[in-house]
Amino acid sequence: MEANSKPKAIILTDGLLHTSDAKTAHGLIRGTDRFEIVAVIDGIHHGKDAGVIVDGINRHIPIFADIKEAMEKIANIEYCVIGVATVGGIMPEHFIPIIESCIINKINIVNGLHHLLQEIPQIVALANQYNVNLIDVRKPKDKKDLHFWNASIYKVKVPIIAVVGTDCALGKRTTARLVKQACLDNKIQAQMIYTGQTGWMQGGKYGFIFDSTLNDFISGELEHAIVTCYQETNPDIILLEGQASLRNPSGPCGSEFLISGNAKHVILVHAPKRKHYDHMQEWGEIPPIKDEIELIRLYGSKVIAVALNTEDCTDTEALAFQTSFEKELSLPVLLPLQQGVSKIIPFIHTLIRTEQ
Repeated sequence: MEANSKPKAIILTDGLLHTSDAKTAHGLIRGTDRFEIVAVIDGIHHGKDAGVIVDGINRHIPIFADIKEAMEKIANIEYCVIGVATVGGIMPEHFIPIIESCIINKINIVNGLHHLLQEIPQIVALANQYNVNLIDVRKPKDKKDLHFWNASIYKVKVPIIAVVGTDCALGKRTTARLVKQACLDNKIQAQMIYTGQTGWMQGGKYGFIFDSTLNDFISGELEHAIVTCYQETNPDIILLEGQASLRNPSGPCGSEFLISGNAKHVILVHAPKRKHYDHMQEWGEIPPIKDEIELIRLYGSKVIAVALNTEDCTDTEALAFQTSFEKELSLPVLLPLQQGVSKIIPFIHTLIRTEQ
């Protein structure tokens, strides 16, 4: 899809763009096939470029203080995307007046929070009045539309690689997207299964929203997405976007990808300077990466590469961590944002040849 054929969208992060709560915005700023991102609404960073705030790269996405300024500068804005993923999925109260202003200006709203817009009476009434769409991405599916696991995953005869993390908010989705693109650039037909709201917002065709799915059906929805993707696209490999981490106590997750999704290969994302889950000391220390690799092995899968989230690292420190981990683990260690992920491509070529 060409950029000029995508609907124009702004992202709402008001005051949160520089925080990890804005990981939805960060993903969309880095790239989406569903929307053309034309601006961000965030009063704290008004006047700056959104890409510079996210990762120091000027992406020519201006940040405006409010909707009025955005509409004065940019024509034909069709969507406003709520660009945050707060703890518990609660809508920040100060977002409500901004959302109302969007609706009055006939801008459709895309919301990835658990706090559904369709459950806020004044928002629903205003949307009806102005004939605006409220798109709640995390609205649970009807039970009749859910799938139960049925072992059809074993009919998938291409490598399945799960991108798993040692904690939340590490860049699992971003790493998966970068690996997919690197594969396509090297004539490897790769597909990616999204499992979160941002993946859908970025234009993912195959997937489901993990944390809005009834627990009994998570394995089946994952399997159904993988099998459907396999049958319809005949890929060389399939990448799975991981969620949370195997041992984060606030929401342990990941075994489903390894067992129900039959992902026998793992790219493990790790932040070497992060000591505690979600930066919360009382939640416990993140175990050494070698322990996580061993745990994944006990699940019957193999870590094929490590990708580093270099938060709080200088470039020199990032390179030092890369060298140290490669020596310690005897694995490729990727710096996705600094160097890309091409280092893993030769291994993926080998994987495809040996598993055909």
